[in-house]
Amino acid sequence: MRVIAVRTLKMFWEQHPDAEGSLSAWYQEAIKAAWQNHGQMKAQYKSASVITARRVVFNIKGNSYRLIVDIEYRLQIIFIVWVGNHLQYEKINAKTIGYGKADKK
Repeated sequence: MRVIAVRTLKMFWEQHPDAEGSLSAWYQEAIKAAWQNHGQMKAQYKSASVITARRVVFNIKGNSYRLIVDIEYRLQIIFIVWVGNHLQYEKINAKTIGYGKADKK
């Protein structure tokens, strides 16, 4: 799969170095994936939550962080939407949050 907006991940782990290993590992697995549907993705990431037809939330670093993406299976593209810690995640609407809203604190 092609991952769009990897910069969002990099900006996040520059501010949260403890997330770099887990986010980098997720990215490496995602670019090697060829998922055709949510079922195939869930077979690899059982703890991922399907929010809408396109939107998925991944638990990162033992659920310390959340990664929201939109997946276009037909085009084989993953769009990074948002990444933040669990507390920040509880304050947003995962269905409607826009692209690139990485925590910059």
